[in-house]
Amino acid sequence: MASLSLGGLNVSARRKSVQSRNAAVERRNLITVCRFSVKTLIDRSCFETIDDSSPEFNNFAAILEQILSHRLKGQITWFGYESPRSFWDYIRIACRKVSHNCICSIENMENVSSSRAKGRAWIRVALMEKHLSEYISAALRDFKTTRRFYEDGAIVLGEEANMLAGMLLGLNAIDFSFCLKGEGLDGNFPAVIDYTPYLKFTQSSDSISSDEEELRTLGSSGSESSTPENIGRPFIMDENNWYNKCKRVEQKYRLTLEQKGYLEELVRLRETQLAESVSQNKLLLQRIEDMDLAHKMEKEQLEYIIVELQDQLTVLKNNDLRSRQELTTHLTNQWPSLGALDVHAVALDTLLYRKHSQQWDDFQSLDQLSAEVSLSQTSLDPGNSQDGDGKQDGLNLLSEGKEDTPSLLGLCGSLTSVASYKSLTSLKSSEYLASPTAEMTSPGLTPS
Repeated sequence: MASLSLGGLNVSARRKSVQSRNAAVERRNLITVCRFSVKTLIDRSCFETIDDSSPEFNNFAAILEQILSHRLKGQITWFGYESPRSFWDYIRIACRKVSHNCICSIENMENVSSSRAKGRAWIRVALMEKHLSEYISAALRDFKTTRRFYEDGAIVLGEEANMLAGMLLGLNAIDFSFCLKGEGLDGNFPAVIDYTPYLKFTQSSDSISSDEEELRTLGSSGSESSTPENIGRPFIMDENNWYNKCKRVEQKYRLTLEQKGYLEELVRLRETQLAESVSQNKLLLQRIEDMDLAHKMEKEQLEYIIVELQDQLTVLKNNDLRSRQELTTHLTNQWPSLGALDVHAVALDTLLYRKHSQQWDDFQSLDQLSAEVSLSQTSLDPGNSQDGDGKQDGLNLLSEGKEDTPSLLGLCGSLTSVASYKSLTSLKSSEYLASPTAEMTSPGLTPS
């Protein structure tokens, strides 16, 4: 039993090793053939335009289709079956982030319906746009989508994928011309690779001489076997080999010349872009300097305006203060002094109070009243040299027998006005003093 188990393990390990070897050989063969097909396309482009009728292009398209379809996962249906899938389903999702891509244009093509035909149309459009390498690189960078569509061991998941993107870069130097309505877009038949253009057996000179000796030994020993034609054949083969070598060197030289022209054109384009960027940078720097200068000038103008407005505000404040002082002085000069107003107000108040209290009989004439008023004015004058006791006695004399009644409060304010002061002369008339016993009708009445 142990030997059987060990034998089963050896068989399974051998099977896995064989499968891994076969997968590696398959990947290596496809990548090598793809490199050969790219070289033949570049060589053929030196002599003629590449279109759908070119066998080199048809072989290259078949190889690229096989590479992109290598170990591609099938699509699981609702019933659990796995249906075949085209590489277009992967390209359509993985290359959608490429700027100015042709995915939508191919999806909207009327004469292309199947997924395989859309994939073939995409290869042709990408070659005409010179963006095939860019599409492949963008798809390989989306590793999550690539893992979702391909199984382990696929070319796009291995190290060969980077080699594929680098090989396709040389196709940007070729001008392709395709018809997207031809038979090449038929998706009913799979693409088949033709390996015969890339299979070549070169025989060395030693093996050629040994073959000649064997032919002489096996052939007749007559004179025909030793003819000069048979002797000179190796030299003819050598001339053919030299001619083939010269042709290959010439093709390599033309290929290098085409790549050199492409690189020079690319360098000129980058130099033009760099010069434009430098000029734009200078313009931006000049614009920034102009804006800084305009900002500084505007700032200085605003500061000057602020200082000028502050000066004007200070002048207006000084003028306002001067106007207020002049108005106050003018109003103060129009009114009499407070001392004179107080003296006349006290005298008039005393006169009215005595009239109201029926004490007019003590005065015999208007002269006595004038003398008493003059006495009160003399006693209340601020410039008088009498002491404070004399002033107080005069005031007590004037206010003798006076009562504090509310009816006199309304008269006090009117007696301090200029009109009341000027109306004191009217009290001297005999008409107003003719009836000393008359009662006043209103406490707010003032003589006019």
